[in-house]
Amino acid sequence: MRKSFPTIVCCSLAVCAASALAADQFINVLTGGTSGVYYPLGVALANNIGKAMPGVKTSVQATKASVENLNLLQAGRGEIAFTLGDSLSDAWKGSEEAGFKTPLKKLRGIAAIYPNYVQIVARADSGIKTLGDLKGKAVSVGAAKSGTELNARIIFAAAGLTYKDFSKVEYLPFGESVELMKNRQIDVTLQSAGLGVSALRDLATSVDIVVVPIPADVVKKTHDAAYLPSVIPANTYRGQTTDVPAASVQNYLVTHEGVSSDTVYAMTKALWSGLDQLIAAHSAAKSIDPKRALEGMPVPLHPGAERYYKEVGLLK
Repeated sequence: MRKSFPTIVCCSLAVCAASALAADQFINVLTGGTSGVYYPLGVALANNIGKAMPGVKTSVQATKASVENLNLLQAGRGEIAFTLGDSLSDAWKGSEEAGFKTPLKKLRGIAAIYPNYVQIVARADSGIKTLGDLKGKAVSVGAAKSGTELNARIIFAAAGLTYKDFSKVEYLPFGESVELMKNRQIDVTLQSAGLGVSALRDLATSVDIVVVPIPADVVKKTHDAAYLPSVIPANTYRGQTTDVPAASVQNYLVTHEGVSSDTVYAMTKALWSGLDQLIAAHSAAKSIDPKRALEGMPVPLHPGAERYYKEVGLLK
């Protein structure tokens, strides 16, 4: 059941916001690949924003997800974006290895949302059952320099593996990775997404799969607080009859300092007042909890979001 919290209505603020928003006619929602979780949630979020902000045009942009989204925000080419927490932290610090040549100091936070699970899935006929069995196999690690690919590098390194240990490394989005799996051109796909991601559900209905465990001790060896030991519950995918240890990373919604306070206030309110629509779009949204909206935010909170959280009593 969705958690709820009281919403405070302030007529004077609403009037001010309505007049200020007249100048902000376009909101671009930056998501991820169409076979992932960010995209359907982004479509639902854009619909919510459109309903809450009459006269404002919204669009949903499919991207390579976290890293591309954050660079686009820094360049002012989007108003709200989905991102993984480790990518967001790297962007703020300016980690060139993670895809950020300089610190992205224009980024501002809106909300912590649901966790991504690092899900490593192999074809059952590949003989892969453990991380060690990946040696010599063909693996897709997500789009190059995406948040998923960053997760892949970190998890494999913690397990004592490098890309050189694999017979082939493909840098492909979720849907394309699954097609190669179906055609027996690769053995493994690593996908960082919410539970029940459509690409893996599609794969599991086409071929027998094995969800490869990521033991808790491997997660701890990442030495990164963004990575948490987690569990993929039994029956998340067809043929997965037991719980499987995994790693998870928190997702966030972010914006940039150039977006007006009134616009971000309205987007934040649209997120929380329309949570049912996000849950209808994808089950991963069931994990979105307003009481955890501010947990672990790696960048400063946008003043518009801060204003909303003060109104509903989540900030003093």
